[in-house]
Amino acid sequence: MAPESPRVLAIGLDSVPPTLLFERFLPRMPHVQELLKRSTYGTLLSTDPPITVPAWAVMWSGMDPGTLGIYGFRHRRPGTYWDNYIPSSRTLLQPQVWDRLSRMGKRVCVMGMPPGYPPPRVNGVYISDFMTPDKATDFVSPPELLEEIQRISGGYEFDVTFRADDRDRIGAQLTQMTRKHFAVARHLWAKEKWDFFAMHEIGPDRLHHTFWKYFDSKHPRYEENPKFRAVVEEYYTMLDTEIGLLLEAVPHDVRVLLLSDHGSQAMAGGFCINEWLIQKGYLTLKGPRPPAGTPIEKATIDWSKTRAWGAGGYYARIFYNIKGREPEGVLAPADVPKFEAELGDGLRAIRRPDGASLEADVKTPRAVYREVRGDAPDLMVYFGKVDWRSAGTVGYDTLFLAENDTGPDDSVHSFDGLYSITDPKVGAGTRGPTEKLIDIGPTVLSLMGVEVPSNVQGRPIERFR
Repeated sequence: MAPESPRVLAIGLDSVPPTLLFERFLPRMPHVQELLKRSTYGTLLSTDPPITVPAWAVMWSGMDPGTLGIYGFRHRRPGTYWDNYIPSSRTLLQPQVWDRLSRMGKRVCVMGMPPGYPPPRVNGVYISDFMTPDKATDFVSPPELLEEIQRISGGYEFDVTFRADDRDRIGAQLTQMTRKHFAVARHLWAKEKWDFFAMHEIGPDRLHHTFWKYFDSKHPRYEENPKFRAVVEEYYTMLDTEIGLLLEAVPHDVRVLLLSDHGSQAMAGGFCINEWLIQKGYLTLKGPRPPAGTPIEKATIDWSKTRAWGAGGYYARIFYNIKGREPEGVLAPADVPKFEAELGDGLRAIRRPDGASLEADVKTPRAVYREVRGDAPDLMVYFGKVDWRSAGTVGYDTLFLAENDTGPDDSVHSFDGLYSITDPKVGAGTRGPTEKLIDIGPTVLSLMGVEVPSNVQGRPIERFR
């Protein structure tokens, strides 16, 4: 008789790099220490781009962003300039692990994995993610569990307002929100013997954006502030306590995964992509220069003289004003390859204020992904080692900003996430090699005795099978 496939518990911590969890804050985290003693753990290489959306979806589908049709938090609708939309659970073009398991009759419980609103129907429970609209009441599937979730949590919370100056409020709300998430997780875990249970915690991402410069002495705008440094230290201590309380109810034969979708790092500054395009003559505005910080969609653009424009964020998304595709397109389709090469050469030649290269990493979606579905940008550009943000606003007399153009922000993302997987066969407390985020979902399917479909790009990590 074949052995019963193991149950799986996955705890997802958004934006946590291995240097923080495995080194900097590990002495404050005795429960994570004990978990690592029976795990193989290491760096998890994120996806292109290393952003919460699409990274978690890549992880749990085993498909790259192009195949999923998700390239970040905002997408431009075809045939428009400014009609943007935010990906949702309905945007996903490929099934996630819980979808496949549900179809097989496995019982699953998923909390907050993005994009997760509206909550998809699964064979079990799904609570939607941090992009759930304010005051929404349709965030639990099945809906009859809503009152129970609200009672256990004392009012479920999805996110906090960050990129703001009132850091005392943000710190307090982060702690409250995270505790509510874990209280619900413990309650749901105890309800039945789930085959697969996964939760996502957005708190660390918001913590890093708000407080990174207070604990990282190498941050370019480091500030000595014991109170705010303590907020970070106490949050990680609290997080460890919550993880420990959850694991108390988890038998040792359950395979426990601790994961992050990407890392975080100090933000060096912002590069004004649209100001650069204006300087180079690729983007033309009408009239006088707008006030500094004007969103590009609020500026008056002369589309008859514009061949490209950009969007800000963790990376620059550049769009071409192509004749026959855009409402006022001017760039002939036959001229795109030459224009793209010229644009790439110019971007790679950019120098920082100190004279060093900005190290622009220029990519086309068609070169990065197996296929390009959905509404992709024409060009993707990372600045520095992703430590310079792309600033999409205009009206500046400089190409470089010291701060984020959308509000107070101390950190940006990095490609180094983390993984920890319990496995007595591999050896206790082993620091493993770097693995790929896209392989986690297929690895979980393999652990649970499910054949990984041949069209899935990620493959099971052999030593965990």
